[in-house]
Amino acid sequence: MKQYNLLIVDDEQRFADMLARRLNLRGCNCVVCYRGQEALKILKRKKFHLILLDLKNDERTPVIVVTGHGTEKDRQECMQQGAYAFMRKPVGIDELMTILAAIGEMPE
Repeated sequence: MKQYNLLIVDDEQRFADMLARRLNLRGCNCVVCYRGQEALKILKRKKFHLILLDLKNDERTPVIVVTGHGTEKDRQECMQQGAYAFMRKPVGIDELMTILAAIGEMPE
């Protein structure tokens, strides 16, 4: 199975840590941070297959927006801004792994 390097950016620390633990059990390598500025510093030092965050980031890296409060309008706006996917919490791990597999097929 291919290993994915993921950056999880979410101010809900318990959620971010739990998601990272579950993804690590599936063979992913997760880096977790809780603030956008921290994520930007990490992105300068390391490349990721995917970023999971509350809202928007680098266009060269696919972004999945993860939210517990998003509306359909939010989803449409995020997708128009270039998000790869929009997921509502709680995140379905199987659905996320399917998205990761599709991203893994994209040329780098």
